[in-house]
Amino acid sequence: MPWGDDSADTRLHGTSIADSVLDLVGNTPLVRLKRTSEIHGIECVLAMKMETTNPGGSSKDRPAIEMILAAERDGLLKPGGTIVEPTSGNTGVGLAIAAAQRGYKCVFVMTDKNGPEKITLLRAYGAEVIVCPVAVPPEDPQSYYKVAERITNERNAFRPNQYANPNNPLAHEKTTGPELWRQTGGRITHFVAGAGTCGTITGTARYLKQQNPNIKVVAADPEMSVFSGGSGRPYLVEGVGEDFFPAAWDASLYDEIIPISDEASFLTARQVSREEGILIGGSGGLAVAAALQVAKRADPDDIVVVLNPDSGRGYLSRIFDDSWMATFGFLRECDQCIAAVLDTRGDTPSLLYVNPSDTVRQTIEIMRANGVSQLPVCKNTPPFANAEVSGSVDELDLMESVYQDPSIMDTPVEKVMSPKLPTVGVGQKVALAVEMLDKSPALLVLSGGRPLSVLTRTDLLTYFEAVANG
Repeated sequence: MPWGDDSADTRLHGTSIADSVLDLVGNTPLVRLKRTSEIHGIECVLAMKMETTNPGGSSKDRPAIEMILAAERDGLLKPGGTIVEPTSGNTGVGLAIAAAQRGYKCVFVMTDKNGPEKITLLRAYGAEVIVCPVAVPPEDPQSYYKVAERITNERNAFRPNQYANPNNPLAHEKTTGPELWRQTGGRITHFVAGAGTCGTITGTARYLKQQNPNIKVVAADPEMSVFSGGSGRPYLVEGVGEDFFPAAWDASLYDEIIPISDEASFLTARQVSREEGILIGGSGGLAVAAALQVAKRADPDDIVVVLNPDSGRGYLSRIFDDSWMATFGFLRECDQCIAAVLDTRGDTPSLLYVNPSDTVRQTIEIMRANGVSQLPVCKNTPPFANAEVSGSVDELDLMESVYQDPSIMDTPVEKVMSPKLPTVGVGQKVALAVEMLDKSPALLVLSGGRPLSVLTRTDLLTYFEAVANG
């Protein structure tokens, strides 16, 4: 009972009855991904650490309890106190479970990138949940980091701060690492896990490397996360990746960092769920996608362990919903979809954009040179596929603005840009584009969750003409 105290009811001695739900955290099973290995031609042993069997359904139960127990010992958390934490959901659940057992209130701050299931789940545990926009930098007052900081001060609350709390990685050094060493008989050769707060991968790596420095530790990271050299945005997978380096980040422990796209993460999660009968989420799909790369080049006698942080039950309205997947261009609803419309455009440039700092004059020149009437305004470019869309410009709006004030020609276009263009998935039906273009002059087409092209009414007319001519 690693999480309990010494005051367990003596009447339970000699029984298999846990003193509380907190004593059920840890000792999660390790299972071979046999079907996945067969499909991908993998010869080594590929096994998954099933953190879904923790009471809260994720690996975050471990540090949540460790951080609360440490705060109690240090006098930072008093009886009846309030816990405030920014979370993508799983740490919040772990904290809520511990708080319910020990009599604390909870306030959790999340971003609007998180699925509704996670918000509902936290509220089911009696927590207050505040949702903040994801498309703001960490220092912005609206960011979920800053909102959590403000609420902590306003309510004189305790903030575990999983991003900086040393008890986050310590929990995994004390439990996850030893479990893996014991479960593999000390024969583990590779450990693969997603990197977010870095508590899981760093803590587990510390223990494993102490036992055998030759064990390879591999961090799976969303494309565009800072860990693999990106800016931190944009990506859709939840709970992993960051736009800053948390305190538990320790590159000296990681032998490799593998960037994985949203598309690979989500499609791998769906495949593992179908082929193995193990329902995993997007971050689990990301970890497995990285582990597959590792396992394919491993020796036949190697044991590659991948940590699955949580269940796919928290993502049913996202990655397991075909409509949501098609909206972001991860799936195709039909053969004659929006991709077929783009194929009829000939030599028209498909990836046109302007940066927020480009002037109105430069924007007009780009429109004129390429014969287009609308452009997205994007940050984090090039390439366009990695762009964070911040707005759009339309030639009619620019014409009116310049007519009213000719001096804006040398003004950054972000000062006069319009809201973002409506989005549509590259695999969605043409009929949807027709309906949407009745209300908007252009659409932004997404493929794999990333911007691909701008679709206009002229594009549809060209497509219909091509279809009519056979």
